[in-house]
Amino acid sequence: MTVLSQQELARIETHIATHKARPGALMPLLHAIQDDIGYVPETAYPLISKALALSVAEVHGVVTFYHHFRTHPAGKHVLQVCRAESCQSMGSEKLEAHIKSTLGIDYHQTSADGAITLEPVYCLGNCGCSPAVMLDDEVYGRMDAEKIDELVREVKNG
Repeated sequence: MTVLSQQELARIETHIATHKARPGALMPLLHAIQDDIGYVPETAYPLISKALALSVAEVHGVVTFYHHFRTHPAGKHVLQVCRAESCQSMGSEKLEAHIKSTLGIDYHQTSADGAITLEPVYCLGNCGCSPAVMLDDEVYGRMDAEKIDELVREVKNG
């Protein structure tokens, strides 16, 4: 389990204090924590559950149900591959196999050099340009192995 720094713990506690009185606070709280520190650490589940009168299992269930949430720090860059129907019909499964092979990782893992975390996503809203990926906050369409290799080189080289 990840050990939190005092700074991270204080930031999480601030988010809890900000959100705990809101109706339906769990989702906004989880988003706030991940937006701030980059992931929702499992060590924060007991703090969250106590503040919101939920079980630790309920907090864990929500975090693990939604693919958006991470339970470990991400790499320097996050590469998401669209797995929606349009992208699948245009070759995203072949593309994701190439990416996994190139990076030597599977979904929800980070490359050995810490440069790229690979995640699935279920629609980037770029169906007309399938298959699509998102690198950090930039969406790329009509991707193929060559274009992915170029993106990977760019992020790893600078």
